[in-house]
Amino acid sequence: MSDIKSRVQEIDPNIAPKDLMELVARNKNMYETLAVITKRANQLSQDLKAELHSKLEEFAITSDTIEEIQENKEQVEISKFYEKLPNPVIIAMNEYMNGDLEYKSRDEE
Repeated sequence: MSDIKSRVQEIDPNIAPKDLMELVARNKNMYETLAVITKRANQLSQDLKAELHSKLEEFAITSDTIEEIQENKEQVEISKFYEKLPNPVIIAMNEYMNGDLEYKSRDEE
């Protein structure tokens, strides 16, 4: 993951309609195109989730009792940053449309 957070800052996080013919122009198969985008979105989702949890654990305060729940400003800021990132599907679709997403089908191997 080559610093996904810096690459997706300029992507509009809002959902926008896409031309289906433009999506399938690369491989002429709508189902394969959607499968590739879906698999990449799952990868991005898992990577971002793992990264978020590791950063939140750095600032975690452990206590013995449940009553002592404290709000940590750093954790709140990190969470807000990750909430503002575009959805992984939007990121994956943008990568596919820009030609940044490389894939091989099993038939090619």
